[in-house]
Amino acid sequence: MFDARLLSGVGVMAAVVEHGGFARAAEVVGLTPSGVSRAIARLESQVGARLFDRHPRKVALTQAGARFHAEVAPLLAAIGEAAETAAADSAQVRGRLKLSVDPWFARIVLAPRLPELLARYPELSFDLRVTNAFEDMLGGGVDIAIRFGPPLGAGLIARKLLETRVLTVAAPAYLERRPRPREPADIAGHHAILFRDPQSRRPFTWEFQRGGKAVEVSVTSRLMLDDPSAALAACEAGSGLFQSFELGLESWLEGGRLVTVLDEWAEERFPLYAYYASRHHLPGKVRVFLDFLSATLAPASCR
Repeated sequence: MFDARLLSGVGVMAAVVEHGGFARAAEVVGLTPSGVSRAIARLESQVGARLFDRHPRKVALTQAGARFHAEVAPLLAAIGEAAETAAADSAQVRGRLKLSVDPWFARIVLAPRLPELLARYPELSFDLRVTNAFEDMLGGGVDIAIRFGPPLGAGLIARKLLETRVLTVAAPAYLERRPRPREPADIAGHHAILFRDPQSRRPFTWEFQRGGKAVEVSVTSRLMLDDPSAALAACEAGSGLFQSFELGLESWLEGGRLVTVLDEWAEERFPLYAYYASRHHLPGKVRVFLDFLSATLAPASCR
């Protein structure tokens, strides 16, 4: 006969793993820390193995605990998906959507659209982690990760949201001091602001494309950053040329704070992907968010 306390204990275990301790898990599942401790002890008795090593400052999964958690986590996710599917006829999408989002997309594209999302889905909340790291993108219970760059493997579903051009920009004041580049080779005489590749940790190479031809240019730089907003601020201040995504750059260009150079060599495109775990039934909160992004970004993807 099935013991309902086993499922309850597994849920408590998942909360401890996700939140890193008994006290934080207690707040989430509505128990006291001692109640969480008793639930874990009962679960360990039921499965016949010690699942956690208890330390004064933290708890950690044992080898048996890690194996057990890896096996039951997909089952818990499936139960959650079944519950969301059962509620699909409801007009409301509810719950907390945990996102891991590239900094540029988060600040320039997504954040201004959050009021519309919040108004459209009043029972849906958002937990944003702003990072361009690729390691363990869906760790810690993240539902969707959004990253620029070619699609990754790692057993995740990758949904392309758009492709954006790579533009070379400068402040008008900077171009008053130096001759405007007319050919890619002219870049060699300019200061460049480099951007660090979050995967390789090395600066992106400068490449120009036209008519199927790609030209890579060596650049001189005293400034390398890993935050695109800071790089654009440095560019606007006249520190040098910068290669930026066209997506989200409209306000800088329309306001005249930055201008483009070598437009005829700006055919390089960079993709933006949303990643999520492979699931038979896509949770409603994930589905509506992806659909919202696709509809919102459709005009940008046609440029």
